[in-house]
Amino acid sequence: MKFRMVAAVGSALAVLAMSGCSGSSGGTPSESAAGKSFEFWSFTGINQKADVAKYKEKRPDVEVKLTEVGGATETAQALTTALAGGKVPDLVLIQGDNLPKFVQQPQNFVDLRTLGADKMKSDYLDWVISQSVAKDGSIIGIPTDVGGMAVAYRTDLFKEAGLPTDRDEVSKLWPTWDAFIETGKKYTAATGKAFIDNAGTGIFYQAVNQVSQKYYDPAGNPVYDKNPEVKAAFDLGLKAVAAKITARQASFSDAWSAGIKKGDFAVIAAPSWMLGQLKDNAPDTKGKWDLAKIPGGAGNWGGSYLAIPKRAKNPKAAWEYISSTQSPQGQLQHFTEAGSLPTTPSVYKDPKLTSVKEPFFNDAPIGTIYTDSLLGLKPFLIGPDSAVMGQEFLNAITNVEQGKGDPAKAWDAALTAIRTAIGG
Repeated sequence: MKFRMVAAVGSALAVLAMSGCSGSSGGTPSESAAGKSFEFWSFTGINQKADVAKYKEKRPDVEVKLTEVGGATETAQALTTALAGGKVPDLVLIQGDNLPKFVQQPQNFVDLRTLGADKMKSDYLDWVISQSVAKDGSIIGIPTDVGGMAVAYRTDLFKEAGLPTDRDEVSKLWPTWDAFIETGKKYTAATGKAFIDNAGTGIFYQAVNQVSQKYYDPAGNPVYDKNPEVKAAFDLGLKAVAAKITARQASFSDAWSAGIKKGDFAVIAAPSWMLGQLKDNAPDTKGKWDLAKIPGGAGNWGGSYLAIPKRAKNPKAAWEYISSTQSPQGQLQHFTEAGSLPTTPSVYKDPKLTSVKEPFFNDAPIGTIYTDSLLGLKPFLIGPDSAVMGQEFLNAITNVEQGKGDPAKAWDAALTAIRTAIGG
């Protein structure tokens, strides 16, 4: 699912208040009179209404009361508030970055093994499903999608810069992030324009997701401040800023959207869900884009999970929705219709997936490009404060990029901000 920047929670709580999602539900999980209706909280920007509509085509007898709470962070905060004593939904979508803190509270969720998740667990990528398994073995969420990685690039702009345009040749330009930055220098020197949108999400965020361990070690101890892999990824972001190859446009900002339309930058780090963003923002650029491999060959950005809170009134109806829509064939169908990349590797060689080509991106075989990027990933532990840590590292790089921070002090500034944020 789509990545969203951290946002305030006020609008989320206002939405819930207007929709009557407050107060205590009380009681134990039980079926409603109809036994088929359920309340579903999702975040915005992913067209969840379309998914619900497709489900209701198959199950017209089911009423799904969908509330699009706000951004992913807003939805997670609203869920936290509800779990503390308010009325919980029967089903909730949680973005992967926000999941770890809920996994530490398995008592607040239905153990999906009791509904059949133990029989489905092997359907999913090990490193994806493992993120929703608590220490006591309970499964609190089923993955809906994953954000395999590629680099989207403008073939017309590459041609103007004297660079190759064939996707295989372009991929050979940057086997490493250092080579990627060097390619950016060549592009900028030839055109006088920025190569990439920004250094934070465009380079640091991708490189730091290719590490063997990230902000926590396998035992769950924070290592964000002493992990050399994290520091190396951070330094790559600063190196890109120093090379002056970035457009200094924050992902998903208005200026970023305008920059896509105008060709202000030639490449964007593009998880599978980003393709829809590019098409929506710049429809007139159809056919001018293509997709190359991410430096390092493997990567992931995004992904979400469906969970059922413990005090849900209709857990069985919510589970029926999960088991129906998130089976391997259900995820495959969702990919072919909406582009959400399956977390179920059994369908990665299915002709329905491998044959998918995207006309907007020069008929790039998106099924194979994105699933190939997932298979080389090394799993690492995502901890309860991983999202906060990552955001502060991004903020520090952005400050330097915007001329507000000293690159020599950026790392220490990030560590200080993280310690303040997590109370460590």
